Amino acid sequence: MQQIADIFKSKKDAPKAPTYKWQDLALHIIAELKVPYSKRNSVFKVCKDYDRNVIEKCLDDTKELSHGLGQWRYFFKLISKNKKSP
Repeated sequence: MQQIADIFKSKKDAPKAPTYKWQDLALHIIAELKVPYSKRNSVFKVCKDYDRNVIEKCLDDTKELSHGLGQWRYFFKLISKNKKSP
């Protein structure tokens, strides 16, 4: 019985991998642009609703054209100017 208890104690909780690719993309954007906690749900919604190519293009433009803490705002401006994918 002691051996079973040791197995459960040594087992550590590993973080879950994202279920969908758009979730992984959203987590990448949140980390890279330092999106505030209150706006993170918006990043997930954008990544779910828009095409990955559009998101990556807007992210690249944001990194190139905007510097500082307000990068996430510029990212949302670029996203809003693009058409939604079907």
